Amino acid sequence: MKPSEMLNQIKNVLGIELSAEEVTQEVAEKVELAQMTLENGTVIEAEEFAPDFEVFIITEEERIALPVGEYELEEGRILVVEEVGIIKEIKSEESEGEEAEVEVEAAEEVKEEEMGYVKKEEFAAAIDEIKAMIDEVKAGMKEKEEMAQVVKEELSATPAAAPLKHNPEAEAKKQMFNYSSKRASSTKDNVLSKIAKINK
Repeated sequence: MKPSEMLNQIKNVLGIELSAEEVTQEVAEKVELAQMTLENGTVIEAEEFAPDFEVFIITEEERIALPVGEYELEEGRILVVEEVGIIKEIKSEESEGEEAEVEVEAAEEVKEEEMGYVKKEEFAAAIDEIKAMIDEVKAGMKEKEEMAQVVKEELSATPAAAPLKHNPEAEAKKQMFNYSSKRASSTKDNVLSKIAKINK
């Protein structure tokens, strides 16, 4: 509801009518609000587009306080709102670009410090140290190879021992046991022994 409509309702409730002079004074006191359009076409309104002034979105039914954020105006400037409905600042795109460049440079410096880039002298010293370590390892390997060669020569100079042969005579003789050899032979035993003789 507009302020003038509210005033009319109050006058009707109280039964007061203002004179023409009071009406013109009321109109004179009425504040003229400035309007601007955002890049997306939304119309915003403020008493003055400057820091610490209230800013609203204009809709058909009501005025809504502009939420926190950065809004691009049609003319290219940026409206910054850090508290709901209150303008923090209006900045141009150039100043925003400069701020972004400063932020990027600062971030790069921090990154360089974090990554700890090495100076040329430190890098050369590290390379020399690595080369010295490689030379030490090579010398150690060469020493091992020389020692292996000496051992090989010593082993080839000693005569080989006579080869071991298999001794077939050393085989153990199996003992055979005859169970029940002294018992009296039965009819079955007699039949089996005769069959055995026939098969021979």
